[in-house]
Amino acid sequence: MATTVILGAGGRLGAALAREWSEAGEDVIAFNRAELPLGNAARLEQVLGSLEFDCLVNCAALTNVDYCESHPEEAFKTNGEAANELALLCEQKGARCLHISTDYVFDGHSRQPYKETDLAQPISVYGESKRLGEEAVLAAGPRHWAVRVSWVFGPDRPSFVDQVVSRALVEERVDAVNDKWATPTYSLDVATLLRPFLRRVDGGGVLHLTNTGACNWQEYGQFALDCAAAAGLPLKTLKVGGVPMASIKAFVAKRPVHTILDTSKLVSLGRLQPRTWQDAVAAHVNRQIAAGVWKAS
Repeated sequence: MATTVILGAGGRLGAALAREWSEAGEDVIAFNRAELPLGNAARLEQVLGSLEFDCLVNCAALTNVDYCESHPEEAFKTNGEAANELALLCEQKGARCLHISTDYVFDGHSRQPYKETDLAQPISVYGESKRLGEEAVLAAGPRHWAVRVSWVFGPDRPSFVDQVVSRALVEERVDAVNDKWATPTYSLDVATLLRPFLRRVDGGGVLHLTNTGACNWQEYGQFALDCAAAAGLPLKTLKVGGVPMASIKAFVAKRPVHTILDTSKLVSLGRLQPRTWQDAVAAHVNRQIAAGVWKAS
C-alpha cells in the first residue's frame, strides 16, 4: 500500500492533513517537531531512511516571521537546508516531496494575484529561507512540488479566526490590520485539494493552494465575527476596527502587503475548485461552535 509521511504533524496544517487523509483511507505516518526535528540531519536520515514511503509532505517550518528575522541562521537551516535534505532523501527513494511554502516569497508590490511563474522576491529572512527551501526541493528532481499557502486557519491549533472570536467574547474592542491583503486558506480544504497530488504520476513544480477571493485582516476578522454573531455567540463587540500595519510596533520583519495567490493552475491540474474564503471561514466557525470551543447563547 502507498504510504505518505507527514512532517510537522503537530502544527495547524500538518495535523489536519494527517487526520483527514487517514480518515479517507490513506496510509499515513506522521511526525511532530519533537519526534523528528528538522534541524537534526542525522536524525532525519536515520528515521526516514528506514521507512518505506512513496510521498513525503513537509509541513514543518520555522514560521514566526519576526523570530526568523533575528535568528537568520536557524531560519535558513530549518526552512532551507532541511528542505534540501528531505528532497534529496525522497529523490534517493524514488518518492515525491510536497514541500509547504508561503506567499511571503513575494515582495507584495503587485496588485494582481501572483501566478506560479511570477518572480519570487522575498523581503524578509523568513521569506528568503522559505524560497531557499523551494529552490532546493525543485532542484532535487522533476517530481517534487513546492506548495504555497497563505493565512492558514483550521481546527487543530488556534488561528487568527479563533483569536478574533475569542477576544470578541470578552473584549469590547477588537482591531486588525487593514492594509495587508491575501487569501485565507482552510486546512481542511487543503487536505481535499492537495490529496490528488500525492499519487500524480506526472508533473512537479510550484503550486498555489488557497481558498478563493481576497481580503485584508480587518475584513477577514469582521466576517468571522459576522458568522459567530449569526450563530448566536454572545459577543461583546460586533465590529473589528482597522489599524495600519505600521502601527504594530511589535513587528520586526517587513511584511509583503499584497500577496493574493492565483489558483488557476491548481484547478486545471487537480480538477477541484477551491471554495471562497468566506464559505471556508463560515464552515470553520460553525465547526468550532459544534465542537464546544465557543458556547452560543
